[in-house]
Amino acid sequence: MESQRLKGKTAYVTGAGRGIGRAVALKLAREGANVVINDLDGEPANEVAGAISGLGGTALPVIGSVTEEGFADHFIQQGLDAFGEIDIVVNNAGYTWDTYLAKMSDAQFDAMMDVHVKAPFRVLRAAAPHIRKRAEAEAARGEEVFRKVVNVSSIAGLGGNPGQANYAAGKAAVIGLTKTLAKEWGRHKVNVNCAAFGYIETRLTEAREVKEQVVVDGNAIGVGIPKAAAEAFGSQVPLGRGGTPEEAADGVYLLCAPEANYVSGQVLVIGGGLLI
Repeated sequence: MESQRLKGKTAYVTGAGRGIGRAVALKLAREGANVVINDLDGEPANEVAGAISGLGGTALPVIGSVTEEGFADHFIQQGLDAFGEIDIVVNNAGYTWDTYLAKMSDAQFDAMMDVHVKAPFRVLRAAAPHIRKRAEAEAARGEEVFRKVVNVSSIAGLGGNPGQANYAAGKAAVIGLTKTLAKEWGRHKVNVNCAAFGYIETRLTEAREVKEQVVVDGNAIGVGIPKAAAEAFGSQVPLGRGGTPEEAADGVYLLCAPEANYVSGQVLVIGGGLLI
């Protein structure tokens, strides 16, 4: 275990079975948090929960799609039933479904808005009454307790990216959601921020000669990018390479740490100097 800066806290992380979400869950657990782990698939979620247990931490896997009706309330309630608290929410779940706008279907556009905007909105709406109740009780006792929300965006949401009108629109929208909620929830001592990732090397972005096909919510999605494109992306990063999921998770942790108690409504670009 690490410095235990989050000891006793309970964190909820969506899309935590693989890649950045997995690294975030492990990082928060190493810092002492109980972690409610969501993933679409049971096997990776259970594997991460087992890894956290192996570290001496505590985790609860909650399997399901963040886009399903009723999922958000179930996710939050499962965590409350297990740990009794809600201190940190990381809205990380998401994927890309790329094509140029002229060929993009309504289904492709809607899928990105559902997973990158509506899903975080629903999770935070489900958390809202529980957070408000606790914050009001703490204020009545004269206590100042800070909670954290980190919504995951992307440099595509800041500067756009060819072939990603749907993804970029979703990631831009979640920034607006973040900034609005920072103003609404400030009175409850909730720090609401955005982590905007640059080129992070995950299953979605790893170099491949041929894209792998995976099924997400019934849609066949290609993952991976051509080797030449991956090398080009890496060469554009001022630090000289793509980031690792662990480095991305470290950036998320910065926004969850007590040192960020007076940081809210911000977009932290985690991109090795690559901004847009």
